[in-house]
Amino acid sequence: MLKYFLPSKHVKSIFDIYPESLNEQSVKGIITDLDNTLVAWDAPHATSKIAEWFRQMNEHHIHITIISNNNLERVKKFSEPLNAPFLFNARKPLPHSFKRAAKEMKLSQDNIIVIGDQLLTDVLGGNLAGFSTILVTPIAQTDSKATRFNRKIERRILSYMRKKGKISWEE
Repeated sequence: MLKYFLPSKHVKSIFDIYPESLNEQSVKGIITDLDNTLVAWDAPHATSKIAEWFRQMNEHHIHITIISNNNLERVKKFSEPLNAPFLFNARKPLPHSFKRAAKEMKLSQDNIIVIGDQLLTDVLGGNLAGFSTILVTPIAQTDSKATRFNRKIERRILSYMRKKGKISWEE
């Protein structure tokens, strides 16, 4: 069961994910979380650096879909200026939204990666749906109330995985 919490890769931020290396891996699509993955959970809009990252991915023909457990207003306000398709109230970690995003991108799961900052929603959901997953370090050191509970569980899972030699990075 713990294998579903193990990401394929860990990076500090999405800016450590480059379109050239994704192209070498035949990645043509990204399903990404929004809050604390792309921007802080309480930041309403994309930064210019995020907009540039989206532009670079687009130039390399890599499609991006944002999926979030957040509400329509939050996700739409963020996604529309980037011309990024999105799914809100995704009910992650259930795999349905991940599979729906892949279907809308018209890509197979072998050509898509899932990026997120939470083991219990993004990594678990992406793995359950059959995708490669990348865990990023959360942008903000604070979280919404619901996410704070998840973080406590995540710390225990990560600690166990570290002791078993499944992961080697530091938080």
